[in-house]
Amino acid sequence: MKLLNKDFPLILILTLLMSVPKISNAGDTITTSQILRDGETIVSSDGTFELGFFSPGNSNNRYVGMWYKKITVMTVVWVANREVPLTNRSGLLKVVVPGLLVLQNDTNGVIIWSSNTSRPVKAPVAKLLDSGNLVVKETNDDDTENFLWESFNYPTDTMFSGMKFGWNFRTGHEVYLSSWKSNDDPSKGDFTYHFDPTGYPQHVVKKGSVVQYKTGPWNGLRYSGTPNLRKNPIYNYGVVLNKNEAYFSFELLNRSVISKFTLTASGVGQRSTWINRTQGWVVYITAPTDNCDIYGLCGAYGSCNIANSPVCGCFDKFLPKYPDGWSNGDWSNGCVRRTPLNCQNGDVFLKYSGIKLPDTQYSWFNKNMTLKECKVECLKNCSCTAYTYLDISRGRSGCLLWFKDLINIKQLSEEGEDIYIRMASSELDSEGKKRKVLEVGLSLSIGMVLFGLSLMLYLRRRKIRNHRLRTGRLEDNFMDRKNEESQNKEIELPLFDLYTIIKATDNFSIHNKLGEGGFGSVYKGVLEEGQEIAVKRLSRNSLQGLDEFKNEVNCIAKLQHRNLVKLLGYCIQREEKMLIYEFLPNRSLDLILFDPMQSAILDWPKCFHIINGIARGLVYLHQDSHLRIIHRDLKASNILLDSNMNPKISDFGMARSFQGNETGANTSRVVGTYGYMSPEYAIDGMFSIKSDVFSFGVLVLEIVSGKRNRGFSHRDHYHSLLGHAWMLYKEGRSLEFVDDYLGISDYLSEVLRSIHVGLLCVQQCPEHRPSMSSVVFMLENEVELPQAKQPGFFTERDFFAAKSSSSTNAPSSINQVTITQMEAR
Repeated sequence: MKLLNKDFPLILILTLLMSVPKISNAGDTITTSQILRDGETIVSSDGTFELGFFSPGNSNNRYVGMWYKKITVMTVVWVANREVPLTNRSGLLKVVVPGLLVLQNDTNGVIIWSSNTSRPVKAPVAKLLDSGNLVVKETNDDDTENFLWESFNYPTDTMFSGMKFGWNFRTGHEVYLSSWKSNDDPSKGDFTYHFDPTGYPQHVVKKGSVVQYKTGPWNGLRYSGTPNLRKNPIYNYGVVLNKNEAYFSFELLNRSVISKFTLTASGVGQRSTWINRTQGWVVYITAPTDNCDIYGLCGAYGSCNIANSPVCGCFDKFLPKYPDGWSNGDWSNGCVRRTPLNCQNGDVFLKYSGIKLPDTQYSWFNKNMTLKECKVECLKNCSCTAYTYLDISRGRSGCLLWFKDLINIKQLSEEGEDIYIRMASSELDSEGKKRKVLEVGLSLSIGMVLFGLSLMLYLRRRKIRNHRLRTGRLEDNFMDRKNEESQNKEIELPLFDLYTIIKATDNFSIHNKLGEGGFGSVYKGVLEEGQEIAVKRLSRNSLQGLDEFKNEVNCIAKLQHRNLVKLLGYCIQREEKMLIYEFLPNRSLDLILFDPMQSAILDWPKCFHIINGIARGLVYLHQDSHLRIIHRDLKASNILLDSNMNPKISDFGMARSFQGNETGANTSRVVGTYGYMSPEYAIDGMFSIKSDVFSFGVLVLEIVSGKRNRGFSHRDHYHSLLGHAWMLYKEGRSLEFVDDYLGISDYLSEVLRSIHVGLLCVQQCPEHRPSMSSVVFMLENEVELPQAKQPGFFTERDFFAAKSSSSTNAPSSINQVTITQMEAR
């Protein structure tokens, strides 16, 4: 009897373990009540893919992986625990609440590997789909947008049909391939294969961090350096590129065909197809294909031709940069132009054909330009080195520009492309020179005849013109200098001369352009002593003029605060009017906040730091500075970020200053930006410090949600972002308003308090809005907050009518352009 009592717990555990249902080989799903043990598998419903435990090659380690069910040669296409193998057959794969797929060592209970989950669910399952995608989802929810996790987002060395190979900019997640170490070891090897959207899309193979191969840019039909990738009866393929995602994908046209793309342990990408007749894999596309695909083998402006010996050569009218190294087989320094460029005196473009286009890391594109417009765009920028058409699938349309030395060029025997490279004008070919001589000769002959007929009239008028030059123009120049000196005396800041700014910005090169707004364009520059600056250049077509220019200088020159941008000086010379600021490397808040890829760096502590910094800057403007300043154009694009993500309020061209206890005024000239203007200001022209408070509240709600107020839409209503936030607030669901990627679990009280404060700031009546000093106190202290009342502009709008009426506006203008003149109503 004692023996039975002693052994009873062990017997009970064994009985419970034996009672756990096993997975049927015919099943495709794992539930919370089932466990997949070593030796058991699940199979996709069409019988194509099988998931279970395996040992690769000669290894005894055990892994959870996926392979093709229907072929005789076991070909593993995905591995779960590739970095942490099991050393025995005690593995258990199971699904647990709130929605995790977990691999556990049954011997010691240690979790070897697990998926992650986007949200909790009550009844999660793991299902192997016919596509080869292993997904974790709610039991009866087959909406792909609602999957908690999917293996397609975490491939190993194989790309599947239907997989989005590339970037999700909303989450910042990249889908890429990584090679196995060897046939016996599926852990991450030396090589990775990426879809790189930088500049313009191309595929990249890296060994560690070193680039080994680039395909060349996507041209609408294929990648420039992969002529073998063409339309075929096996699969379709293409590239998707928009603000939310950038990826390459392929779709099998016949599901009975088994075709895969794999990155091998040696760093070669292979497209293979299974042949039933021979019972083996046939490789019909590889990348790279030969030594000319080695990245940068021939250096800048060097061209590689596998049919030549040596393989590297220089383009026509180019010479080896270092001839001695070139003759010794060292081509890495590349080639240089035989005749240096002379941008100021005019350059030309020469056409080179039949090539793999260069690396597009430093490039720019426009889908709507013609080739002629593309040439003009490149010619007017001295930093532009070459151009070509963007898309050959639609009759050679669009524009692609390069802005640095051309690298990774290869001569192709067929289906190569054209490129137009910038050259000195003297390098025109001989036929072009003869034609030019003929044209010039004819022009001169006609000119001489006309000159002879008009000589008498010319001599007569020259005397009069010279007299006017000596009198009127000297007087005009004198008056110009007097005006400039008069303007400069009104401003108490360092004066920069025009030549210094032109040199610092490389003559306002497009490559140095940071952005533009209602004032004009902003350029990055570097002074001779190495100091980086930002140059704000008043556009001749700008709606803002000299008054706004002086207003900004006079306002900000007298303000000093860590959350205000620092003005270093200014330049007024002839028609040029420029402000010189400190350069802030993270640029403006809107470029990060509303960019799906960039916004991933904004976790909640950074967001809260930015909110507090803006608030403290406004407190200084409204009450702590010697002048009371109302900004009147507070918005995300006017918040600049330094290297430590400290916010700095900028753009004081519309600001108004007051003396004493004045806090507001009335105007018939309404300025500001739609989406940020308070109701009383936009409608009646009445502005005050509470107008800035309203704009701040909009900013807070945009930062928390990651969405713009202007242009916001929701599937359940037509309210603005402010209305959406208030509705959720009234229903006690404010957490649903938060950007999914802020990581707020440890900061819930701060997040909810920020939403509440934001709603207090955007209340309809100015009297109900708190002062900025109260805002800072409420943000930084756990205090009871008053109930928020209805926000301004809460009335539900007809989204589709609004969208239609504004369809003529460029999308990039939304929430960006400052309105400088609008009649009050």
